[in-house]
Amino acid sequence: MDALIYAAMSGADRALQAQQVHANNLANLQTPGFRADLELATSRKVPGYGYDARYMNQLQANAVNTRAGTQVETGRELDVAVQGEGYFAVAYGDGEAYTRQGAFVLSENGTLTLNGRAVLGDGGPIVLPPGSQMSIGADGTISVLAEGQTVMQPTDRLKLVNPAAGELSKNSAGLLVLRNGGSLGADPAVQVRGGHLEGSNVSAVEEMVSTMNLSRDFEFQMKLFKSADEMAANGNRLLRE
Repeated sequence: MDALIYAAMSGADRALQAQQVHANNLANLQTPGFRADLELATSRKVPGYGYDARYMNQLQANAVNTRAGTQVETGRELDVAVQGEGYFAVAYGDGEAYTRQGAFVLSENGTLTLNGRAVLGDGGPIVLPPGSQMSIGADGTISVLAEGQTVMQPTDRLKLVNPAAGELSKNSAGLLVLRNGGSLGADPAVQVRGGHLEGSNVSAVEEMVSTMNLSRDFEFQMKLFKSADEMAANGNRLLRE
């Protein structure tokens, strides 16, 4: 009966943790470039002598849903969306992180930023000269029409990466980083589209269905726990008699 209690209680804990993941996904339904989290769990044996038949759920680091979101035309010259697979690179601590969000902003000193973090190019953070007009090409090349000139000149190029499946995990800032803590090289095959933004890839229907299923799972686990408690009480009563 205690084996049933292990399974029921760890299953209920897993259901609660998974509900938090799906609630966070729903909260970011309208966040541009947001990647939905996928909760993961496996079974493991309870350590210790005499516990061979007892198993518990073990929560793992959440995976990331890499499905593309819907792109919306904005017409803003600093809005960029990745076409197909790939990510933008931004400075994070002493290294870099990756994102699909492309609502870039120019700081006062000309640094291209995203939510206060420098956007990375071929040679590090992108710093643009003053200009009256700029454009971002399909390969990520940034061209600027400087003051007094009539022809736009290439200035830098966005660092675009394309990691292998399962290489990335989401950190506490909501950015994607390599699981091994390293950095990726630029991939020239990644294409972008200027004047567009990619929305969240969260599906409200999928998240609501998952939340309802988890609620049913939690209720079932609580029933199992109650049944195990009743069986233990009946067994103790029989022993006393």
